[in-house]
Amino acid sequence: MIPNPADSTILIIDDNADTIRLLSAMVRDQGRVLFATSGAAGVELARQQRPQLILLDVEMHGMDGFAVCDMIRRDSDLRSSAIIFVTAKSTPEAEIACLDAGAVDFIPKPLNSAVVQARVRTHLRLQAALATFDGLANQDGMTGLYNRRYFDRQLAVEFARHRRHQLPLGLALIDVDDFKRFNDRFGHQQGDSCLRQVAEALRDGSRRPGEMAARYGGEEFVILLPNTDAGSLERYGRWLCSRIVALDIPHPTATAAPHVTASIGLCALLPGEQDTPEAMLHAADMALYQAKRAGRNRSVLAPAPGTGESEAAPDVAENASVTGSGPQLR
Repeated sequence: MIPNPADSTILIIDDNADTIRLLSAMVRDQGRVLFATSGAAGVELARQQRPQLILLDVEMHGMDGFAVCDMIRRDSDLRSSAIIFVTAKSTPEAEIACLDAGAVDFIPKPLNSAVVQARVRTHLRLQAALATFDGLANQDGMTGLYNRRYFDRQLAVEFARHRRHQLPLGLALIDVDDFKRFNDRFGHQQGDSCLRQVAEALRDGSRRPGEMAARYGGEEFVILLPNTDAGSLERYGRWLCSRIVALDIPHPTATAAPHVTASIGLCALLPGEQDTPEAMLHAADMALYQAKRAGRNRSVLAPAPGTGESEAAPDVAENASVTGSGPQLR
């Protein structure tokens, strides 16, 4: 199903307050409208909000529209934002220059309300359709979560962004305990149903902006948690274990409990120049191994990559089993 274009975010970047007011009135029924009165402020707001559509004035003091467009097009976080130039120059040469710069369309001044609304509506629909097609290509067919290829790509993007802004990034690697025994006992159809229920719990448990759950392979899942430090990640790991226990899926041959449980490896990192997404994943994988070895049905926080601690260190921060306990708040 194609997303509703009315749920989109429209960013207006213009140094003229009257133009901002006029454009806002014209497009306010088509999405959430934000504005910036300079090119630099517009780029920063775009990075924070990731709008679907940007209405960008060409002639601005300081950083003009072409420079802003170039910065947006070069930013991997904003690759999906469409730009429509708004300018008083309506010659064919001006229009070609705008399109060559990377804009999807061109709106001349003086502004005509019907034309502005029609072009904005068209491009929001196109953005929604593209998002749907991208989603299908990036989706795991059985669980509906993102697939590993998409996760790896987004991890690289978020890792670079958190390094640039010096923000903590969290990652949780989840493995359903004794899943082969579950399949052997109940069959693959029931196994698939179990994975779908776990996937739904993970999806519901990762609803903050930027959080993303993906199926990483087989009975293994992964969640990316932007702006999450070690303390918050530990609480999240315990809470997530409790969510899976609360599904109450019978598993009489399991070693940790008579129902489906999961082991979780956690890694929180303030990315530095020497750190890599691969090292972060490896640290979470080692923590997951520790959780399995300690009895399953628990989460373990790994030492940050590059701290020099042993992968099999016995003093890894280990969370207690959550069997029989109520869900803990994040």
